[in-house]
Amino acid sequence: MFRIVNTCIPVVALIALFGCKSENGSEQTIPTSGNPLFEGWYADPEGAILDDTYWIFPTYSAAYDQQIFLDAFSSKDLISWEKHSHVIDTSVIKWAKQAIWAPAIIEKNDRYFLFFSANDAQQPGGPYWDETNTINHYGGIGVAVADDPAGPYEDWLGKPLIPEFHNGAQPIDQFVFKDADSTYYMFYGGWSHCNIAKLNSNFDGFISWDDGTTFREITPEGYVEGPFMFVKDGKYYFMWSEGGWTNDTYKVAYAMADQVTGPFTKVGTILQSDAEIATGAGHHSVIHSPDDTWYIVYHRRPIPNEGRDHRVTCIDRLYFNDDGTVQPVKMTFEGVAKNELSSESDH
Repeated sequence: MFRIVNTCIPVVALIALFGCKSENGSEQTIPTSGNPLFEGWYADPEGAILDDTYWIFPTYSAAYDQQIFLDAFSSKDLISWEKHSHVIDTSVIKWAKQAIWAPAIIEKNDRYFLFFSANDAQQPGGPYWDETNTINHYGGIGVAVADDPAGPYEDWLGKPLIPEFHNGAQPIDQFVFKDADSTYYMFYGGWSHCNIAKLNSNFDGFISWDDGTTFREITPEGYVEGPFMFVKDGKYYFMWSEGGWTNDTYKVAYAMADQVTGPFTKVGTILQSDAEIATGAGHHSVIHSPDDTWYIVYHRRPIPNEGRDHRVTCIDRLYFNDDGTVQPVKMTFEGVAKNELSSESDH
């Protein structure tokens, strides 16, 4: 079997400096990550802590026929990032021809499972269905696996895990969430529909709900794509992107619930365009560090750049109010301060 040889290329972080005063009143500069975090057009970033290291797995933001691989980036401190080129590509995922999108990473039994969407799957008879173009309608959500977050990854199934539409949800933008009882859930869906399903122990299929169904729709008001979930203080935070990904209407909203299945009622918007910083901010993920610092990792479009695929990966702090609600995120050029990892943590 052909395998990709992973190449790790040091990336010079776009470090910003900001001033503060020390106890004796002298001016000091504190290095920050800077935004964007690394060079290149990258979107839909999945952030995680794996093996005491920060990882970001983004979409390579380009024309669909150029999206035939995924890169990854790692850091020990959020400041300096290392690029891992082509952790997977179409030489390994034989059924993927284009549009490899929105990776989601999770560790299980000392192996790393990388979920992704490919081929921009279309529904037979739908508005974008083209019977003459197999690339344009066969695809869906796939799974790759490796013994190291940097790869090399191999195709876990040799075919999509979810190739069909269920409840109107395009099989894209998957996120895998491990609950406290060690049940693994997948949230996914485009075209303004979101499903939740329970993954089986091998990640090669799903466990039915009590009513016999496999995919349960949980679409909240305003949902378009890009689902994400985490738990804080016993509350389940479900987040998603709204608006159009090609313009400045793109934004992130969220809901809170007492259980993983909801119901999810929209609380509000927490990330959106800022005319002084960037537009098209969305499709995010959240990192919770061992020192109880919360971060939001997301993509945005630099101003005045308006290219459809000209998106960059950024990070800023995520703050909560006393009642648990999420404060609106202030996008910055500075990014976040150095935060070194020294103890084990999870996604």
